[in-house]
Amino acid sequence: MPVSPDASPRSVLVTGCSSGIGHAAAHALARRGWRVFATARREADLAGLRDSGLTAVALELDDSASIEACVATVLEATGGRLDALFNNAAYGQPGAVEDLGREVLRAQLETNLLGTHELTCRVLPAMRRQGHGRIVQNSSVLGLAALPYRGAYVCSKFALEGLTDTLRLELTGSGIQVSLIEPGPIASRFRENAYRAFKAHIDTAHSAHADTYRAVEARLAGDDSGGRFTLGAEAVVDKLVHALESPRPRARYYVTLPTHLFGTLKRLLGTRALDRVLLRSTRGERQP
Repeated sequence: MPVSPDASPRSVLVTGCSSGIGHAAAHALARRGWRVFATARREADLAGLRDSGLTAVALELDDSASIEACVATVLEATGGRLDALFNNAAYGQPGAVEDLGREVLRAQLETNLLGTHELTCRVLPAMRRQGHGRIVQNSSVLGLAALPYRGAYVCSKFALEGLTDTLRLELTGSGIQVSLIEPGPIASRFRENAYRAFKAHIDTAHSAHADTYRAVEARLAGDDSGGRFTLGAEAVVDKLVHALESPRPRARYYVTLPTHLFGTLKRLLGTRALDRVLLRSTRGERQP
């Protein structure tokens, strides 16, 4: 249920609010009465969030000092309390596994996994002191099933899911609830950012996958909003609201048909049979 107007507003820290899911979530929660702390990396994005009425906080997930400063800013503003954290910030690094250098893979994990983990650990003491809290991790259909040429992102999301499942077990009885949201294709700037990472870090000319990369580049350079199964960011926000406000939040929330489909097939099929389905699903090179 929405926050009561005569109660102190519940506070939530939302990461990755410059666009897409984070931007939509921050504004939707503010409309529901939450006190939203919206993070972004670039000053221009922070200024835009402030202009829209949100409290904006700078955050670089690959920088421990930035994480520490962000949490300190939020807790100072709230008197040491934080009701919820939505870990949304992430990016995708496309490329064949054999073309991913150690530094490229490390950068993917620093943002999508290690920074998210560090931020979560820094807010947990406040949640423990107050005896309650909600932690919601934005994962992906690629946290359930692997697809070719998404290895770095798949690695980060599979790891995030395992870490989150373990955290949920360890927090049993603490009053802190932990949920995963697993979207498939969502209209956002995800593909635009992935294309930038692809061009910066993958040597297509000297790769054994050079022919395939031509199709990958065409997909990444295309429009990210018109896919057959692509939904708007509000589809994720609907699940987020339930995870934050329901008395009994779910451990997992599937969003989009591909997530429901792949989740079901993973339970029903053997590994080789699932591989055939996943390979067929990438013929059109649509990125979740």
